Amino acid sequence: MSDNVTVESSAKSSAVVDAPSFVHLHLHSEYSLLDGACRISEIPKAARAAGHTSVAITDHGAMYGVVDFYRACKKEGIKPIIGCEVYVAPRSMSDRDHELDSRSYHLVLLVKNETGYRNLIYMVSKAFTEGFYSKPRIDLELLSAHSDGLCALSACLAGYIPQKIILGDFDSAREHAIKLERIFGKGNFYLELQDHGITDQKTVNNGILSLSHETGIPMVATNDVHYIRKSDAEVQSVLLCIQTNSRITDGRPIGFETDEFYYKSTEEMRSLFSEYEGAIENTVKIAEMCNFDFVFGKTLLPRYKPEDKTAPADFLRRLALDGLELRLSKKHIVYTDAHPENEYRERIDYELSVIDGMGYSEYYLIVWDFVNYSKSHGISVGPGRGSGAGSLVAYLCGIVDIDPIVYGLIFERFLNPERVSMPDIDVDFCYERRQEVIDYVTRKYGKDCVAQIVTFGTLAARGVIRDVGRVMDLPYAYVDSISKMIPQELGITIDKALKMNPDLKKLYDTDETVTNLIDMAKRLEGLPRHCSMHAAGV
Repeated sequence: MSDNVTVESSAKSSAVVDAPSFVHLHLHSEYSLLDGACRISEIPKAARAAGHTSVAITDHGAMYGVVDFYRACKKEGIKPIIGCEVYVAPRSMSDRDHELDSRSYHLVLLVKNETGYRNLIYMVSKAFTEGFYSKPRIDLELLSAHSDGLCALSACLAGYIPQKIILGDFDSAREHAIKLERIFGKGNFYLELQDHGITDQKTVNNGILSLSHETGIPMVATNDVHYIRKSDAEVQSVLLCIQTNSRITDGRPIGFETDEFYYKSTEEMRSLFSEYEGAIENTVKIAEMCNFDFVFGKTLLPRYKPEDKTAPADFLRRLALDGLELRLSKKHIVYTDAHPENEYRERIDYELSVIDGMGYSEYYLIVWDFVNYSKSHGISVGPGRGSGAGSLVAYLCGIVDIDPIVYGLIFERFLNPERVSMPDIDVDFCYERRQEVIDYVTRKYGKDCVAQIVTFGTLAARGVIRDVGRVMDLPYAYVDSISKMIPQELGITIDKALKMNPDLKKLYDTDETVTNLIDMAKRLEGLPRHCSMHAAGV
């Protein structure tokens, strides 16, 4: 994510002009990895086509896609509702007994305002860092402490309440529903109805109807959307087979035995839930409660306070001038007719005025600090990459080792008042001792203020053909030979490969098996396959 993101609630900017008649509040994008087949770019377009003015994102246990989803919705004039279908531990999130804790329950959480967003990202983070056991989990204790600003739905068949209804334990279902309403507050917890033609859902819906009548807790109708069009059901089945290392010939994936998990129209939802009073209307009521906006462009940086209490801008100036004297003494800088002393002095003054004027003195000092730590502890540091090498101040402070005056590098490419996004100084550290630098900044700024960047592996051209071939139960050698016909080129796509390789195109046009293989691979190409931690991005 290139922009810095801050948040604020904004009912005014999120207001819906035309009153909607139904809103999808339970939807899984491509970031429900190898489960959701809704590409983020397609979700708001589907909403517009259905005449909907709002739509929610509720990926499984994670919020990787919420900023992209927000941007895509705003571009299409659709109100985005940020959420997550979290996993709730059956006991405490710290318990890890296989027999008792291996199964977690689903709960849908939707953001109403900034407080809710901050509570949700806090809980999702804790689910990974403290509650992870097969899946990222929270518990009711954490939920109770961070429920403000959130609206909750009882979730799909994997929710606690549906599970207890299926088991015939209506008392436990009622007790849990009352507990959740107490946690979130009256009007912020809803009993969720779904109907995908699955027998257990009929049982659950009857139980929820009784539960709603007994407790007064309102109902809400959702479709557990995992793909946009009904015809995409096969795509999602293949995705799940890739996830579970199974084959399409093994039968439909458990829990997705029908083709009903698509983005349904208002009319389709009304026909399913017209007998449940308020269930359709409550989707709109919830959507109207959820008014949250990201605000892009505001930079939130850690504070760097020089030990001698000097103002950051003054401290940076002193570092730059001291660095100039040091570079001169070591002959790293030599004044010449082409590059006289006044050129360096004027450049220093100019850069410092821009840095200070844009509020980046402390940013420079933060980078200088961990580079200085590394060099003073014998940890190899790269000479600097990218536009940051155009800063003379960065060179004089030892952040980069390239003199921009000598090489004619332009400071404005790195930083200028017209630039909206924050500058980025790329620094490379020796991989053998990189962790020492990460540990240093973690100690200095706090564990809660330092994070390593997530990276996503995608279903790229060659790999997706192999994955789909395995799912289709085709011989490995056969699939491998087709995969190897994709040129090994950066950014290659299947469509591009078909244009570049006549032999592949001929096979595609004449062999039905290859046609089916490649057509399915194209429908999955580019979707995220897995996530991992970036090797060095902090």
